[in-house]
Amino acid sequence: MPLIYSNMQLSEVVEEHTSLIPVINRFGIRLGLGDKSVKDICSEHQIDLDFLLVVINTFLNEEYFPEKRLQTFHTSQIIDYLTKTNSDYQRHQLPNIERHLGSFISLSAASGNNSLAVIGKFFASFKAKLTDRIEKDTNEWFPYCLSLSEKLGKLQTDKQEAFILNLPEHKIDNSLEALLTDLKSLMIKHISGEYNENLCYAVIFAISSLEKDIRQQDRIRFRILAPMVSAMEKLSL
Repeated sequence: MPLIYSNMQLSEVVEEHTSLIPVINRFGIRLGLGDKSVKDICSEHQIDLDFLLVVINTFLNEEYFPEKRLQTFHTSQIIDYLTKTNSDYQRHQLPNIERHLGSFISLSAASGNNSLAVIGKFFASFKAKLTDRIEKDTNEWFPYCLSLSEKLGKLQTDKQEAFILNLPEHKIDNSLEALLTDLKSLMIKHISGEYNENLCYAVIFAISSLEKDIRQQDRIRFRILAPMVSAMEKLSL
């Protein structure tokens, strides 16, 4: 997939890739984009142009992941973006799936579909796991990351360069994504009887959207932020 550049018209980019709407919202960019370029909109909203481009290109392209470039951004930028991502999950994406799924289950219950209870339990398990991670991010991990960053904020340039070049690798925890994959598979393979097709499609599309979102944001979480924290911990000793 071609990369997005600063001189492109953001409205045209979003028209082609509507999955970017929640991503740009996290930067404070709302629809009604007009004919402005990505650069002009970033200037208007006082957004770091380079950071926005790296994030949206990472989101759109599975093969694109500029680790060294991401590692040059300040820890607070990355945490601010991940915090707003968590907020989007809690305020919009989870309630959207829950609302459509609840309607789908209630309207399909009369058909004798035995998988409905399992589908509901799968989603409840996923929601609890995601909510728990967000709470730990908010109350524990993100504050810890920021405190380390502030502590090491006056590192000499040579130490900063060594920090960027020697980040340890971290394994991505894809358990949240796996739960969504299982839920989507369950709905596609095992629904039977009469059911509301529009609601079924709405649930599947919303799950797929969140599944992609978590997969792409977890690359930043586990391959950039987690290694940065590990390296800061070593430098702070």
